[in-house]
Amino acid sequence: MRPPAYPGAVSRWTGTWLSGPGAAIEPTDGPVRYRGERLGLPERGAGSVASNGIRLGAYAIDLVLSSLVTSLFIRPDYSGDQSEMWRFNYLAILVWFLITVVGTSLTGFTPGKVLLGLRVVRMDGTALIGPHRVIPRTVLTAFVLPAGITDKDGRGLHDRLVGTIVLRTR
Repeated sequence: MRPPAYPGAVSRWTGTWLSGPGAAIEPTDGPVRYRGERLGLPERGAGSVASNGIRLGAYAIDLVLSSLVTSLFIRPDYSGDQSEMWRFNYLAILVWFLITVVGTSLTGFTPGKVLLGLRVVRMDGTALIGPHRVIPRTVLTAFVLPAGITDKDGRGLHDRLVGTIVLRTR
């Protein structure tokens, strides 16, 4: 194998994907000190970008709540047939999907986000997010991975797709 034609050719080629998700973003005037700085958001407190940990906590609360709501209508059978548990789990996911889509479309909140002081907002400042943005965002959130991969501003892939961001309310 021949060496690169000029020094640094390989590092320039690999730098586009080995440097991480922020490598493709245009350079800023200086290093980014905190999430949301490039968007003009505060570093801490209300209006700052929510961390991955607190977003994951809100997601977990919503999943537990959807299981509890589902158990009001269907009694989970832990010792019986596996198909009954699968049915319960599918219905719990459907309940989670409905709670998330309705709550986020109308208010920007889910129960877990309210408890942990988070809100989903549109990047363009419009008040309502709407179902046409929330449904694809929720489907991607269900897969977890798109929501876990964030850019330098703390926006997950699902947020970047629909033009939203999760901010702290307190």
